[in-house]
Amino acid sequence: MNVALIDSGLGSLPTAAHLRRLRPGLDLHLYLDPDNAPWGPKPAQWTLARVVETAVRAVAEGADVVVLPCNTASVIALDGTRAALGSVPVIGTVPAVKPAARDHDSIAIWATAATTASAYQARLVQEFAGSASVAAIACHGLADAIDRGDLDAISASIASAAERTPDDVQAIVLGCTHYPLVADQIMASLDPSVRMFDSAEAVAAQTLRRLDEVDTQHEGSGSLSVTLSGRPGALPESALRFAAGRALLAPAGI
Repeated sequence: MNVALIDSGLGSLPTAAHLRRLRPGLDLHLYLDPDNAPWGPKPAQWTLARVVETAVRAVAEGADVVVLPCNTASVIALDGTRAALGSVPVIGTVPAVKPAARDHDSIAIWATAATTASAYQARLVQEFAGSASVAAIACHGLADAIDRGDLDAISASIASAAERTPDDVQAIVLGCTHYPLVADQIMASLDPSVRMFDSAEAVAAQTLRRLDEVDTQHEGSGSLSVTLSGRPGALPESALRFAAGRALLAPAGI
């Protein structure tokens, strides 16, 4: 079984690593777009066309399921991708505001500056936060630093976000799919009592459920393929700075 994961940068790594851990035999194909990253500032119609085009290509190249482990792609292109692919399952990503707010009175959403200021995040808070107080924390430059593998810039961005996170916050929601790659550093910057919520494992679990609906007989060989802005390539060197990236290069089942 072949799973395609589409994101402009390294945001697909956490979900891909969970898939590799949960079902080592899956064939994973990462479609990255370094020539045009990040997608967040791009016009919505451009992003929609780019994601749909990539998803159609992924299915033509053998994908049984398409995953959009990217908040921007999911917000802008999930419906359009599903319409374009017909019966092929397409799984999107939503920040875990609902479970965080269900169990905590005060939460913070760490996200990119664009997402923090977006109507999309405002709707999520209005729909799912209930009575919980919500602090919106823009993590300036963090996703870009992760894509570059710039450890100093990552540390500086996390420190800045932690300083701006209210002391009474009980839980943080990772509102960017890149951020789980540095989850340990984020948690180390906060009070030990703070809980973290991200969507990567839930997206992986939903992907496996949809895969099982398609075919439960053919698992795959545990391969990893990478396409970079339409060209066959390899996992970027910066990905190897993170445990999830290194896990994807380990032999299947290791």
